[in-house]
Amino acid sequence: MLDWVLGLDIVWMIIVVSAVTALITAGIWALVIRLATGGRAATLKGLSPGMLPPMGLVFGLLVGFTAAHVWGGTDRAQVAVNQEASALRATTLLMGSFPGAPEAQVDGLIRRHIEQAANVEWPEMASRTATLTVIPTELAQAVQAVLALVPQTDGQRVAQREALVSLQTALDARRQRIILSESTINWANWVAVLAVAVLTLFAIAVVHADNRGTAAMAMGLFAAAVAVCFVLLTAQDRPFAGQFGVGPDVLVQVMPPAR
Repeated sequence: MLDWVLGLDIVWMIIVVSAVTALITAGIWALVIRLATGGRAATLKGLSPGMLPPMGLVFGLLVGFTAAHVWGGTDRAQVAVNQEASALRATTLLMGSFPGAPEAQVDGLIRRHIEQAANVEWPEMASRTATLTVIPTELAQAVQAVLALVPQTDGQRVAQREALVSLQTALDARRQRIILSESTINWANWVAVLAVAVLTLFAIAVVHADNRGTAAMAMGLFAAAVAVCFVLLTAQDRPFAGQFGVGPDVLVQVMPPAR
């Protein structure tokens, strides 16, 4: 169910989350209004309004900690992609010291690696199906090609050594982005945030049970805030998925031209 919501356009995501939040809020309001009759009314009205601030604070803290986890994962994912792109670009520049067939071979392997990453790995990372068991064949071949070079000058020896370091950096960055693609909000966090939101809505309804209009307005305002928080978390739950996910644009920008 959550995968389906994560795959929605942001506008439809807002509509779906808002509709579900509204339905839950309306259900809680109707339940409390129905319970606030007869002998139960006095019991419900005995709930102190002082309960609402701490409950709202708990909800805010849960959302804050969860959002920090989400944003941290996205930032680390962007850093990994930038690092991979920089390393591949450095390799391309260093191979300029070996003009001709060696340079064309390594550039072609890097180009195919970037195409594979953008067209195959990115959709897999978005759906959390990418694994480290698949060896990046093109990068492995590029390492072998650089190792097979026979440098003739000191400059070429330095370029060969630095190109190997850059390719190793690219491999490490690729591993890091695939690991980060598994980052997501676990079900326990979702349950905790949802439970506190529902309990707070219930408390608001009970405190204002003697005035249906006031209860509906207060619950509506809090429900709107809850919907905003859930849209924020859902839209950025996975680092490489959705409209706000990290894309392969930086890698594509450093792709060597076809020869």
